[in-house]
Amino acid sequence: MTINNFEKGGDGGGPSECDGNYHSNDTPIVALSTGWYNKGKRCFKFINIHYKGKSVKAKVMDECDSTLGCDAEHGFQPPCPNNVVDGSKAVWEALGVPKSDWGEAEVTWSDA
Repeated sequence: MTINNFEKGGDGGGPSECDGNYHSNDTPIVALSTGWYNKGKRCFKFINIHYKGKSVKAKVMDECDSTLGCDAEHGFQPPCPNNVVDGSKAVWEALGVPKSDWGEAEVTWSDA
C-alpha cells in the first residue's frame, strides 16, 4: 500500500476517476492500480484492507494509473505498479501505521 492525497492541490494529481471530484483525506478511500480498478467496475465499492492484525473498510474512488504517467494529469508522477492500493491518510491511521512509517506497507485486501 502507498499513501495518496485525494484533496485538491495534493500529490494525487487530478480529481478522482470515479466521480470527477476531490475528496477529504480524513475519509477512508483508495485508488487501485489499473487492473484492479477494472475500468471503473470497482468505483464506489468497498474493499477490506488488512495490516498486522488490523483492518479497515475503504471505498474505491480512483485509479492509480499503471499505464500512463509523468504528465500534468498524473501530477508528473511515474505510472503506478500493477499491484497498488493507494490509501488516504484515514486508511493509514485506521490501520495503526505509525506516521513515521507512512509511505509503503505490505497489506492484503479483498472485496468487502
